[in-house]
Formats: sequence, C-alpha cells, structure tokens
Amino acid sequence: MNKQTRFNIGYAVAAIFAVMLIQYIYTTASKIAVIPYSEYQQLLREGKIESVGISDRTLQGTLKEPLPGGQKQFITTRVDPEVAQELEKHNVRFTGQIESTFLRDLLSWVMPVLLFFGLWWFIARRAAQGGGLGGGLMAIGKSKAKIYVEADTGVNFSDVAGVDEAKDELREVVDFLKNPTDYGRLGGRMPKGVLLVGPPGTGKTLLAKAVAGEAKVPFFSISGSEFVEMFVGVGAARVRDLFQQAHQKAPAIIFIDELDALGRARGIGPFAGGHDEKEQTLNQLLVELDGFDSRSGLVILAATNRPEILDPALLRAGRFDRQVLVDRPDKKGRTEILNVHAKKVKLAPGVDLEAVAALTPGFTGADLANLVNEAALLATRRGGEAVTMSDFNNAIERMVAGLEKRNRLLNPKEREIVAYHEMGHALVALSLPGVDPVHKVSIIPRGVGALGYTIQRPIEDRFLMTKEELENKMAVLLGGRVAELIVFDHLSTGAADDLRRVTDIARSMVTRYGMSEKLGSIAYDREPGNFLAGADRPYPMPERDYAEETAAVVDHEVRDIVERVFQRTQGILSARRAVLDRAAKKLLEKETLEQRDLEALIRETPEGLRAV
Repeated sequence: MNKQTRFNIGYAVAAIFAVMLIQYIYTTASKIAVIPYSEYQQLLREGKIESVGISDRTLQGTLKEPLPGGQKQFITTRVDPEVAQELEKHNVRFTGQIESTFLRDLLSWVMPVLLFFGLWWFIARRAAQGGGLGGGLMAIGKSKAKIYVEADTGVNFSDVAGVDEAKDELREVVDFLKNPTDYGRLGGRMPKGVLLVGPPGTGKTLLAKAVAGEAKVPFFSISGSEFVEMFVGVGAARVRDLFQQAHQKAPAIIFIDELDALGRARGIGPFAGGHDEKEQTLNQLLVELDGFDSRSGLVILAATNRPEILDPALLRAGRFDRQVLVDRPDKKGRTEILNVHAKKVKLAPGVDLEAVAALTPGFTGADLANLVNEAALLATRRGGEAVTMSDFNNAIERMVAGLEKRNRLLNPKEREIVAYHEMGHALVALSLPGVDPVHKVSIIPRGVGALGYTIQRPIEDRFLMTKEELENKMAVLLGGRVAELIVFDHLSTGAADDLRRVTDIARSMVTRYGMSEKLGSIAYDREPGNFLAGADRPYPMPERDYAEETAAVVDHEVRDIVERVFQRTQGILSARRAVLDRAAKKLLEKETLEQRDLEALIRETPEGLRAV
C-alpha cells in the first residue's frame, strides 16, 4: 500500500466519523427540548410534568402535553434552591450552566487508540524499509545488495583502460544482455557466471560496473562477506532473496565482490563441518546458480584475488563457466590508464606519461590512480600551476621507497657507510649487461627503515629471466654489502633486506627453476599458494616433500650460488674502487644523484667502468 492510498483512506474514515457525529447531535436535539430551570418550575406549578429523572447536574423528564415545538421530552440544568428563590422573587428567567466535557471525554478514548496505531505504523514502516527491530531483526533475511538501475553506475568501457583482453571477453556479456533472445539463434548459450580473477587494485569491480553501464541493465552489487551474519540460515536466506530480486528485474547483473569470503572450499580447517553457516550459504548459492536459465537475461559476475581457495563446485561448467584474468597492466596499459586519470589534473607541457609508465612496472590501476593524485598533491603543496615530470618522479619515489625523513639525522660515519652502500648497488648495476639502468641514488632516509635507496628504471616489461640475469640481479643486491666490506673492512645491518631477497632468488633457482647442476632439472618446491602474488613478494613456506639429504644439498647449493655471486661482485667493485670513492664523495655532498649525474661522474673518472 503506497502513501497516497493510505492518505485517501484516512480522509474517508474521518469524514464518516464526522457525519455520524453530526447525525447523532441533530437527532438528539430534535427529540429533546432544552428548557430553562425557571420554565421547568413554571411547568411544575401548572402540573404539566408527568415524570422527572434526577441526576447530579440535570433534570430530564416527560411532559403530559407536548411543547409548541412538538417535543414531549425535556432537559434542564439544576440550580441551587436558594439562588432559584432569590431569582424568582425578581421574576428573572434563569437556568444552570454546565461545563462541557465532550472534548475531554473524546480524547480520553481517542488518544490511546491513536497512540497504539501510531506505534504499529512506525514499526511496520521500519520493517518495510529493511530496518526492522533490533537493528534489522525483522528484515535480517533480506539481501543488502546495492541496486544501480540502468546507467546509474556512471561507468562504461571508456572509463576502463589497460585491460583490453578482459574488456573484449566482457563485451560478449554486454551483447547478450542487450539481446538475450537473439543471442542463442545458433544454439549456443551465454555462460551463467563470469569470474574476474586478478591481484587487488587491477579494476575488477570497475569492469563489472562498466558492463552494467554499457548494457543499461540493473546492477546488483554485494560483497561476499555481507551474506554471513551471527544467525544460522541468514546467509542462505539472503542468497535466495538476492536472486529473487534480480529475476524480477531481469535482464540484470548480479555482482559478488570478494567471492572468496563466501565461496571458500568446504571441509578446510580443523573445525569445518557440514552445518557451518558459510557452507550453508555456499550450498544455497550453488543451488541458485543451477536453478536459473541463462536465457532469462541474468548474468552472475564475481571477483576474487584468491581463486586457489575457491570451492571446486563453484568453478565447474554450468556455474562460473568463464574465468577472466584481470592482470597487472603492461607498459602500454599503464600509459592508457595514466591518460584516463590525467584528464582530471592539469599537466605541464613537458610531462611524458609514457616515461612515467616506464618507471612504474608492477603498478596496478589503483596504484596509478594514486600516483596521479599524489603528483597533483605535491604540485599543489609547492604552489605550482601544473603537475610537472618532477612531481611524478617524487610521487613514484614516495610510493616505492616511502616518505622522506629529513629530520632523521645520521652521524657522519653512518652517512658515509650509507653512501658507499648505495653507490655499491649503483656501480654494479652500471657495470653488468642486461641490468635495469639506475635512475636515482639517494642517502636521504625514507619510509620506516630505509637509510638510503637506489632506484632502477626497467627498459621494458620482462616475463622471463635467464640464469645469468638472475645472478646479475643478485650481484646488484649484494653490491652494497660488498662495498662496505671493501671500504670499511666490516659488515653492518644495512643489508638485511638485500640478503633476504638474494637468498629467495638463489633458493628459487635451486628448488623451482632447476638451475642447479648437482640437483638437475627437478622442481623440489611446489608452486606458492597464491599465484597472484607479486614477483617481489616473499612466497609462503612451501610444503617440503623431499628427503633430509636432499634438503642439505639444497642448502649447500644455495650457499654456493650466493658465495659465487658475492665473489664476482667483490671483483667488480675492487676494480672500480676509484670510481666508487669519487661517486660516494659526490653523493655525500649532494645527497641525491640522478642518472645523468652518475654518467657524467663516470666519464670524468680516467679509468671509467673498464671491463672485469
């Protein structure tokens, strides 16, 4: 019942009550005559009154003969006898006066009724709006999905860049939603579900909204965690309600974000059981996925960055038939994403977004959006008229290395050690072939624990690395520790992170890539659980399935590889000791050296970077 209907019914009820009240008053007034008390005394002396009924305030009776108006019934108010006698002596016509209590009597029974119906209406309205009692108790089984009707998502494919392959896969879904009946003319059917898989921040949710914006259909958006509450059975009820709402508005899209919160594989964990609330919710989702016809115009989209923990029943044919990888963008994709976000800021004429994209390997779409915003904030903070290339470089350094800590004062000895450490990284990188060129070296502390940093700029996106390239990368990482050993003849704690990364690379070479002569081309460690983890992210501890003797050989091989690379790095820096000293001194003076400064410094040194 809508508000207009309730409004009209209220007016009708009020009108009926008013008519009944008027009719009652008119009928009563037409049968009983209201006479003054003095006239009552006159009629009494004349013997015209047949009977009288006495109350506290009134006298009501019947006349022997009707009055001129035809009434035989009369009523009058009582008056104090002494006052009546006094007034009668002076021939004054008088009557009693009674205070009206009609309104008070009416409110005495109307107000409780109105209060009861008002409370009932308030509770009913809260329940209808999904609030319910106790913060949602009456509507706890209702779906919490946000509904965007037609183009209300405000996103289409032109707003999504850097994931062209994923967009091409989803254009087929858009065509199906626009023409669900004509799409299967050759007997094919649209996949019931499409699972978007990719690392966080790559644009999975944005892609789903773009599909709805392109197709101009209702878009139901909900997170997997919103299905589960503290009450058993609520999640399953919400799944049923969500699909029921979507069927009523078909063609439509149901988008379930963070599907791994809902679709985790059953039977995992020490306390997993068949009556677990999450399992009931997952079972209901599986039933709903089986229960609708793909020709009805309903498409299920879901997103996750942990596909390896999803229940196999979700991924079988007939449910989530298609998996679309939304991966980190390559250089071309990063340039397109930067062009999209750069439209919102004012760029200086010399800004080259392709060069910015080259400096940001591994950045996701969300990272690039944050980069543009950070660059704009830096330009605003310095009072600039537009965002320059320098602002982008500073924003990249801030995101990669952390915030500058200029107030973190180092003593002269520590500054000197850090300068030689960082120049050790840089010189080894400049000396080896196929290594990413050095972009900047600095001894300004950044982030939580970085006392200095060396940034390398990759020339192109790489997807494969040879054994020699891995060893060169290890040599660059060991360059700082070797420089400290050569110059100061001691080791410090500054190379802790470098050693961890070197060890990870060496162990992967032995156990995953089969690059050990003693162990041969055998993979001893299983693939890491999360295949979407970045290449620079430490892998979780794998489950070992080889003998203790083999584990000892692995440890020896890892140690031999690291030691061999360490000796090679020591030879490179020992041969370039003059360049190392000159560059470290220059770094102590300026605190930061750009790529052009390093190249000029090497040219000024007589021996330069001679081959080793």
